[in-house]
This record gives sequence, structure tokens and C-alpha cells, in this order.
Amino acid sequence: MTSGTLSKDGATEGPGGSGAGAGTPLMTVRDLTKHFPVRAGFPFKRTVGAVRAVDGVDFTVHEGESFGLVGESGCGKSTTGRLLARLIDPTAGTISYRDRDITHAGRKEMAPIRSEIQMIFQDPYSSLNPRQTVGTIIRGPMEINGIDPPGGREARVRELLETVGLNPEHYNRFPHEFSGGQRQRIGVARALALEPKLIIADEPVSALDVSIQAQVVNLLKGVQRDLGIAFLFIAHDLAVVRHFSQRIAVMYLGRIVEVGERADIYERPRHPYTHALLSAVPEVDTGDTDAAGQGDAAPARERIRLQGDVPSPTDPPSGCRFRTRCWKAQQRCAAETPPLIRIGGNAEGHLTACHFPEEGTTLAH
Repeated sequence: MTSGTLSKDGATEGPGGSGAGAGTPLMTVRDLTKHFPVRAGFPFKRTVGAVRAVDGVDFTVHEGESFGLVGESGCGKSTTGRLLARLIDPTAGTISYRDRDITHAGRKEMAPIRSEIQMIFQDPYSSLNPRQTVGTIIRGPMEINGIDPPGGREARVRELLETVGLNPEHYNRFPHEFSGGQRQRIGVARALALEPKLIIADEPVSALDVSIQAQVVNLLKGVQRDLGIAFLFIAHDLAVVRHFSQRIAVMYLGRIVEVGERADIYERPRHPYTHALLSAVPEVDTGDTDAAGQGDAAPARERIRLQGDVPSPTDPPSGCRFRTRCWKAQQRCAAETPPLIRIGGNAEGHLTACHFPEEGTTLAH
């Protein structure tokens, strides 16, 4: 499914949901929470607090959809991805895959599902075993899951290498013989080995040179389009997410503050934090100029400078977590946690968690 075939979101199934325009729900997350205990003393047995990395997250990823999750470093994006891949167990909440609750599914229960949910990790240097050849790395998931494709596993690995733009003859090479972009392509091939329905891409290009990032993102877009695989694309680079994702969720300090279609988020954002993020994105003036040097370029977007630092996730602010840095904060923001709801006048499916949302036309082009 390409982004051009999507209509606006229809009615939602619940907080963070999206309508049927995006397809059949594949994975649904409700009130997902992950707290990491903070221990002190010796031998660190006394719990003195908790890092509230993810604190009540709601959203839905649909079949064949590319869903972006953006926010500052430390907001809980990567932890959310690992929770969905069941690499770590949640503290509370539910994770449903194809209407099946997998929140606390054991190893045997996850066995038939594990192959359908794969992950691409951020660092292509540490996510590949340096002692294994490329062939062994990509073949490994098939061996573990007892999959013997037609023509054999080696033929399938060579086919995957060609799919991700590498030479099939690289089968017997080691990871250190490849560049960062090529290593990430190997990671993509490994994720595709089991023909998954959902790929969780955790900052897949942030460790790569800018010149290579576009190649990897275009590769992932091609995979998503040609194979119909759903993606949860985690990133802090708004330009990359805009290029790849059809729907986007904005995360701040463990919570989602806004969800909507790509155009709604980038052109009609409602949450102040989303405005601040977008104002920091560099813009290139492409306006045409006449002989006198005058042009029709739109006025430069005003830069919003947030005051202070991101609060500690061990002691987040009461009410709205963004209020300590928000220029619109009032007493209500400290007393009440704003729900993630559809605001009157918004396009259907555009959800915002703010008591005093911005006008949707502030950043309209």
C-alpha cells in the first residue's frame, strides 16, 4: 500500500486508533507501560524509585501501513519498540496482535507469532555477529524456526541479498568487510528472511552517514510497498519520518501527545510540542526569484525555543508532562492529565493530548 492510496482516517476504535482507511488492525496497544526499577544500597536490592520509560501508550498499526513514532531522545520510543517485539516484558497494559493478546505470552505461545514480528536495530555495527558470515547471519532465523524454503536456505539468502541491493556473491563475507549502509542492508535482509507481517525499525538510519540514509530509507519504502509489510518506524529525524510514514505519533516523556496522518501532523499540528519540533526542522528556500532577485517564497517559519531541559522520567511533572516547557501552560495543565482525543474541527483520526491546543493552521503551507 502506498501513501498516495490512503484517505483520511475514519472513525477510531479508541485512543490512538485510526479508521478503516488505513486497513485492518494488525497490532493494537492499549495503556502500555514499562517502568524500570531504580535500586540503591548494596547489593542494590532496595528499590528507591522507577524510571517511567513508557507510561500509558495507545495506538494501532494496520496491515501494510508505515506508522512513524517520533520524539526527542529519551522519550521512550525504543523501549516501546522492544515491548512490541516482546524483547522485554511490559509493566502494565495490553499488546494485541491480530486480535490475540500477546502481552504476557510465553515462549511456546509466541513461537508461531515470533516469525511475523521482526526488528531492525539502530546500530548496524553491533547488531551483527562479527564471527559469522553474512550467509550464516541471514540463514539463522530460518534454521531456528525450522523453515526450509523451496530451493534451499542458501538460495533464499542469496535472493534476499539481491533484494536489499547487495551482491549474492557476498554470502561468505564477514560484517567487517562492509560499510555501515551495507551492514544495515544485511540487517534488513535478516528481518525479511521469515516473511514478516510487521517490522519494527528502531532508528534504522540514525547511525549512518547522511549520504547513505536516503538509500536505506528508499530501500525500506520499496520493501514496504512491494511486500505489503507493515512498519513501525522509530526515529527522531522528522524529515526521515515524513518521507517514510503514512501516519505519525509524537511521543514526549513516555506518552503520546499527538497522532495523525502525515499531512495533519506536518501541516496542521495541534500540540505545542509538535509545533516546537517542526519549527526546529531546517527549511530550504525553493521559491523562484525574478530578475530583480524578488521571489514568492513563503515567509520563514518562526523558531520556537523551548525553555529548560526534559524532566527526569523518574519524577515526571503532574498533569501534562510538557507543561514545564510549554508557553501555553496554565493551572489546569498541572492538575489534569489531558486525554488523547479528537478535537472539534480536526480531520477525523487526528488526536491530540492538550488542554489548550494550537490552531491547526499555524504551520499551514
